[in-house]
Amino acid sequence: MIFALDIGNTNIVMGIFKDKELIANWRATTDKTMTSDEFGMFVMNLLAYSSISAEDIKEVVISSVVPPIMYSIEHTIRKYFKKNAMIVGPGIKTGISVKTENPREVGADRIVNAVAAFEKYGGPLIIIDMGTATTYCAVSKEAEYLGGVICPGVRISAEALFERAAKLPRVEISKPSFVIGRNTVKSMQSGIFNGFMGQIEYIVRKIKEELEWSDAKVIATGGLVTLFAKETKAIDVFDRYLTLEGLRIIYEKNRQ
Repeated sequence: MIFALDIGNTNIVMGIFKDKELIANWRATTDKTMTSDEFGMFVMNLLAYSSISAEDIKEVVISSVVPPIMYSIEHTIRKYFKKNAMIVGPGIKTGISVKTENPREVGADRIVNAVAAFEKYGGPLIIIDMGTATTYCAVSKEAEYLGGVICPGVRISAEALFERAAKLPRVEISKPSFVIGRNTVKSMQSGIFNGFMGQIEYIVRKIKEELEWSDAKVIATGGLVTLFAKETKAIDVFDRYLTLEGLRIIYEKNRQ
């Protein structure tokens, strides 16, 4: 079995693969203060709940955009699984050629998503990942990562609104029944939902125009994307486990 971890600024997404099948997955809050033993016992409990033992795990593969937490995570893997994790980064085979000005600054999660999306859907592709940030990535039919767009995420934007405007309450992020809200809560929900819906449709359209990719397939993933994917024709495929699949594929490309 392969243990895959995608460490983001907000969440750590974990999955267990048996061959190519994802047999278990979990999402936890990213806590930079968690020690290796705290994280280790947390993971052991998750595995036990799914009737999986540490001995069943043969390999571990990790992508991370949170450097401060990596010492604890890597120590956890060595102590509890007796393994050295494969870390996605320079020197790892991905099958994707990064054509940006500084390839090293592209987040590991974005490359992992590109690997999975290209493997599963071919190119050209526009990949939307709605996490802490909302990112848009362009991958050509030649498997070239051309760059993308980084926007504040839905929750970041909503939190800024709550914190900066003293009279505005925290609201659930959901689709309102009408664009025009008749109270403060409905007005805020409309602004958040329709604002990001407009962002998705506008940026996808502009990328397609700029690259002349009328046939580009748009793949969406991330924790909040379910709220938007079913409401717009700009998104062709919602793939909940795209990043975990990418980690598995990268492991297979690099195993000896």
